[in-house]
Amino acid sequence: MNNEYRGVVFFDLDGTLLNENSVVSPAVGQAIKALRKNGYLPVINTGRSPLEIVAAREATGIDTFVSLNGCYIEHRLQSVYQGKIETEIIQRVVALATKLGDQVAFYTTDQIKATAHSERLASAYNLIHTPIPAVAPDFYLHHDILMLLLLTADHDQDYHQQLPELTYYRNSPFSIDTVRRGNSKMHGIKTLMNNLNLNGLPTYAFGDGPNDIPMLSYVDHAVVMANGIPEAKAQAEFITQSNREDGIVAGLRHYELI
Repeated sequence: MNNEYRGVVFFDLDGTLLNENSVVSPAVGQAIKALRKNGYLPVINTGRSPLEIVAAREATGIDTFVSLNGCYIEHRLQSVYQGKIETEIIQRVVALATKLGDQVAFYTTDQIKATAHSERLASAYNLIHTPIPAVAPDFYLHHDILMLLLLTADHDQDYHQQLPELTYYRNSPFSIDTVRRGNSKMHGIKTLMNNLNLNGLPTYAFGDGPNDIPMLSYVDHAVVMANGIPEAKAQAEFITQSNREDGIVAGLRHYELI
């Protein structure tokens, strides 16, 4: 077992580590740095891509992350895991989306492109205060795609039924995170812990949404934000204050990690 750390703490971003303006507050940034100083490894565990977490990493000093819902893991600038989606499956997703009048965004480790512009596309990215991707319909044919974002309001069941090889996490009224079945935030935790020889250390996780449920159900100590959904709160060992009220700080203090 790795003796460098006393434990590992996983943080979702949107609605959790980030406040209502999608930024890390000064108090939360200081708390994460104190957590590391106390011997714990802080890890971002998010549906966002590496491109979309640069500011959060800079504000916290975090250099280990599980991104794209477990499909890309990095530790100290070294790739630990990539969960690619086969091109043939993506072709079927794009065909179904086109038929339904939806759009698809493609995620690599360092790029995001979309099949077409739409109001839903703009709304999804404006919601989390990130740039709207450029259009490149054939992007997936020439790059390794780790996650898809389905821009759809109400076609969830069509995708679930016709493409069961994938796992879906609705993350907003406008969009659904989509990964190869078997990948999740929980799978990301298992992979990271195994690769860094961290098994046996106590684990903590902070979350609020549907894609956090696998993570919250797996760790030793699950903390859910006051703004979390009921299904996430059902997994909680402790419910902290909201992301607007620096709930991360209160949760870390509750467990005497800072």
